[in-house]
Amino acid sequence: MDNTTFVCSNCGAVHLLTEAFSMNGKYICEECLQAYTHVCESCGNRVWDADTVSDGNIVICRSCYESRYTHCCECDRLILSESAYYDDDEEPYCHNCWEQTMRPIHEYSYKPIPIFYGDGPRYFGVELEIDNGGKDHYAANHILNAANGNAEHLYIKSDGSLDCGMELVTHPMTLDYHMNFMPWDDILDEAKHLGYLSHKSQTCGLHIHISRKTFGDSELEQECTIARLLYFIEKFWPELLRFSRRTESQINHWAARYGMKLSPWEMMSCAKNSCAGRYMAVNLTNYTTVEIRIFRGTLKLNTLLATLQMVNAICDVAIFMSDEELQALSWHGFLARITKPELVQYLKERDLYKNEPVFAEEDD
Repeated sequence: MDNTTFVCSNCGAVHLLTEAFSMNGKYICEECLQAYTHVCESCGNRVWDADTVSDGNIVICRSCYESRYTHCCECDRLILSESAYYDDDEEPYCHNCWEQTMRPIHEYSYKPIPIFYGDGPRYFGVELEIDNGGKDHYAANHILNAANGNAEHLYIKSDGSLDCGMELVTHPMTLDYHMNFMPWDDILDEAKHLGYLSHKSQTCGLHIHISRKTFGDSELEQECTIARLLYFIEKFWPELLRFSRRTESQINHWAARYGMKLSPWEMMSCAKNSCAGRYMAVNLTNYTTVEIRIFRGTLKLNTLLATLQMVNAICDVAIFMSDEELQALSWHGFLARITKPELVQYLKERDLYKNEPVFAEEDD
């Protein structure tokens, strides 16, 4: 090498000496420096890429990794060894994964970013309360394992209205996804195996959230459609009370009615001006969903699926019927639209289907 140029020890190209960088006693060019080296974000030393460890967010040298860092066994994030959480097998966890995996019961206010399953815009989110089995992280993990084998379908929250239980909350899903891909049978079986009750507990509800985009693109279109949903529920209140499996006193406490009005639009005006809050048969306080709260909790698969199908059928009426058609609709006219076998079976069990009651298995 002369006084003005040097040969890069990495790529072999000749460069001006003023452009040289020293790496481990050898000179390299700036292009190789940028392409093949990194500054360790822990100790500040520059090292070859081959001597680094990265999780996609930070890059550290191997020496720092071996002396001070480890990877979270769940998300593979780099974490300081002294800040890691360790399970009984000495597997390291970052704080977030430890909370999710080892402490899976979130506070009631917890609201993750929703994951949508199926082709919308009609999505249903389920909140199923279970009680009498404990607010237990071990049990919660077993239920989550049953629910989230190949996707994050469900999360669990605490609920002060329960004596000794928790609330199972799904991400938004289409009816088809709930029916054919959501492992509801495994979830309910696991809850029963762990000693939980829902229908029999007297404390539990089954709440169905409907995405507001189900009812139209504009706010005005949504309000007109939701008005028909409100009118339907008030018009057929005796039948829906029987369907819900709740007593009148339970309904009044957790899901009170607005009161029947002469038209859908009057129903909407009444609901908007009531200042009633969220403990109504139809809760309108959420920005992105409408929540139907009238149903009693259940651990019986057919009952849960039939409830989702009933909500879907009510949405069909609200969306596809005019105000005048809805006002003229009879309960038997509504039943004539029902074809889903789970819903037909449940309506018969509750003596609501064209005078064709059938024997029903006891609910849990």
